[in-house]
Amino acid sequence: MPLDLQPKMMIRDVHLADRPRERLVRQGAASLSNQELIAILLGTGTRNESVLVLANRVLSSFDKIQDLKDATIEEYMSVKGVGQAKAALLLAAVELGKRLYRKHTEERFTIRSPEDAASYLMTDMTSLNQEHFVVLFMNVKNEVLHKQTIFIGSLNSAIVHPREIFREAVKRSAASIICAHNHPSGSPSPSPEDIEVTKRLVDAGALMGIEVLDHVIIGDHQFISLKEKGYM
Repeated sequence: MPLDLQPKMMIRDVHLADRPRERLVRQGAASLSNQELIAILLGTGTRNESVLVLANRVLSSFDKIQDLKDATIEEYMSVKGVGQAKAALLLAAVELGKRLYRKHTEERFTIRSPEDAASYLMTDMTSLNQEHFVVLFMNVKNEVLHKQTIFIGSLNSAIVHPREIFREAVKRSAASIICAHNHPSGSPSPSPEDIEVTKRLVDAGALMGIEVLDHVIIGDHQFISLKEKGYM
């Protein structure tokens, strides 16, 4: 059961068997609360507060725990009691989790529909504060070979260079690609620029013999497929 410490109560005042690290060893990480897991990462509290109180403050500084994955080191350090060293540990743990998830997904993920593409991309792209243009490079079985962010910024035809995308596709021996970008506004509705860029890439892909299967726009936990909408 998660511990509820008073601000002046220190971790040394907690019975040894009930401390987070000891509980993790005895019962496994899955048995710990989010507060306790963060406390283990932080290691120590402050002079006047236990590490569990500090961990609770970290959690309370974000609307939901999923927001931790997009937090910057500066945002972690803005929490009272979290210095650069503790912030770096949190950031490293979050990044390791992302890489483990991404590697697991890449090894098995086959895209057969716009829903599959959106599911693959949604976790990383739905809460970004800037537009990111991402390309999935796939083999003849529609398995993801590689995912790459091509550029960051507002989408327009002047900055989307087909040669950069298809150079990478050739390098990866990709049979096809799926393009995607996010709308920080939350609405995935395509703009005229989105449609223009899509048509340019489809035409370039046809010349290269590398099919552009779709262009997916990610909003706030929702998406639109330009292929399904008839724009390609």
